[in-house]
Amino acid sequence: MRRRNTEQIGDVVQQFLRLNGLETPYNQHRLIQAWPEVMGKGIQRYTANIFIKNQTLHVKITSPAVKQNLLMEHRALAQRLNEHIGAQVIEDINFY
Repeated sequence: MRRRNTEQIGDVVQQFLRLNGLETPYNQHRLIQAWPEVMGKGIQRYTANIFIKNQTLHVKITSPAVKQNLLMEHRALAQRLNEHIGAQVIEDINFY
């Protein structure tokens, strides 16, 4: 017996998240969790706090030299993080 109305489990989960208003918080969580993987251990060592507010990723960097280097490429980093997640989660990054 073969069912004709089958759906991929990923599509069903995506629909559930979207219908219940959980898609954005879930993607934000995934993006924050992806920071060490995308940026590498070198940058992660100087990262103290990460959060998202108003589509801006706020990252506390403990080294002034690292912070300055990251400031120069903040737009490209935001794009790279969004691509890693596969969704437009953030528009900018604020290093403090």
